[in-house]
Amino acid sequence: MTVDMPRGAAAKTTLINEPFDVIVFGGRGDLAKRKLLPSLYSLDLEGHLPAEGRIIAVSRGTISREAFVKLVEEACFTEAKLPRQEAVWTRFAARLDYITIDATDGSTYGGLFKALKGYESRVRVYYLATAPDLFGAIADNLAANDMLTVPTRLVLEKPLGRDLKSSQAINAEVGRFFDESQIYRIDHYLGKEAVQNLMALRFANSLFEPLWNRTFIDHVQITVSETVGVGGRWAYYDHSGALRDMVQNHMLQLLCLVAMEPPISLEGNAVRDEKTKVLRSLKPIRGAETAQYTVRGQYRAGAIGGQPVPGYTQETDAQPTSDTETFVAIKTGIDNWRWSGVPFYLRTGKRLAERCSEIMIEFTRPPHMLYPRDAGAVEPNRLVIRVQPNEGVRLQLLNKEPGPGDLKLKQAALNLSFAETFGQHIPDAYERLLLDVIRGRPTLFMSRNELEEAWRWTDGIIGGWEEYPHPVKPYTAGGWGPSAALALIERDGRSWRDEMV
Repeated sequence: MTVDMPRGAAAKTTLINEPFDVIVFGGRGDLAKRKLLPSLYSLDLEGHLPAEGRIIAVSRGTISREAFVKLVEEACFTEAKLPRQEAVWTRFAARLDYITIDATDGSTYGGLFKALKGYESRVRVYYLATAPDLFGAIADNLAANDMLTVPTRLVLEKPLGRDLKSSQAINAEVGRFFDESQIYRIDHYLGKEAVQNLMALRFANSLFEPLWNRTFIDHVQITVSETVGVGGRWAYYDHSGALRDMVQNHMLQLLCLVAMEPPISLEGNAVRDEKTKVLRSLKPIRGAETAQYTVRGQYRAGAIGGQPVPGYTQETDAQPTSDTETFVAIKTGIDNWRWSGVPFYLRTGKRLAERCSEIMIEFTRPPHMLYPRDAGAVEPNRLVIRVQPNEGVRLQLLNKEPGPGDLKLKQAALNLSFAETFGQHIPDAYERLLLDVIRGRPTLFMSRNELEEAWRWTDGIIGGWEEYPHPVKPYTAGGWGPSAALALIERDGRSWRDEMV
């Protein structure tokens, strides 16, 4: 029996009943400090971790265990600002260890082998929070040093390659030592509460499923907008761009959850198989079609929150001639029975007007309007799933304005705010995902087939951009992207939803 306990409660029942070891490669890196270690502390705070569980960070730098514990303490309470309970922190700190390893040098793995010896029956999770070009070497050295057990699981962070070919090479390297059932390819968007709730919204409510098709849905918009620029990651981002960084993974995952057929269950590969079918049905965009169905943009100097910000090519370490896109908008479709003829519009970018990730489903208008024109504009019904921030669901409906005078219609919203409705802490996505890895539940992780289909579709766009170059279109920081993105949707008689509330 499993029980979810309120945050900070004296939880006794745990979701994990068997001992485990989590070994984080890149244990002093940005991801570990910002997300992984605070998330593990939160799980302990909520009573989800048993007493017999260890967290071992490995990295090239040499520091003492005491110094590492101090680093984690600062990450949890100063940076992440998590609630501190001394008894929980004392217990969590006792779990922590640090071992110096050069991931590419098998002779340095002796300390980790010694730490793990005698614990072979435990669930063992290797989390590779490193550059993907190290994945193969780490897998090879773990195998060579006899540190792979039957209950071993491997977590791979994105980006898994920069195209289909490089992704296949990484998977092939890792696949020499790990079975596909042991590999967990993480996309933190799949751990977000609103994303998980999308499946519940669709498949646990009879209200929406009969309408979830081309007959009743006019189009779908998926927006992932950021107010931040590239910060100190200019060199990395310039090698990637918005298409690889956001569309190939996060946005296609959201699209799949909107569009997939009902799975036979929520276990194992059932959900992942249905998502793979969606990716295989995506309309390819290749060659000259990229000019018609995609828009590339790059932010210029402007203002965010009333403060001036530099343009992309003015950022620290920037190259002034870079043509990398910081914004992309795409019109696509799905060639199957359910979605034939329904356009899916995707857009993502940095230095936009607002930080927001959301899915908007716009339903078709009534076939015949009974009300006179002067009753007001007849707006379509819209279902908005807010992924972040302020997670929730909003259903926009037309209503009659109260009063005995002339009949007037006005759009109003049924608004479900997760924070207001459930009145509890919304866990970070990594909390859910780390817990699912330890429990051995792969549903929220990408399969190899799924990843390769996503890259295959994305490669078509990348190839088209290379074959038929069209330079990035500038947009001012603090807006909603280049004007060409507006034209992309407005020439279909539609408009972007920019009222992000």
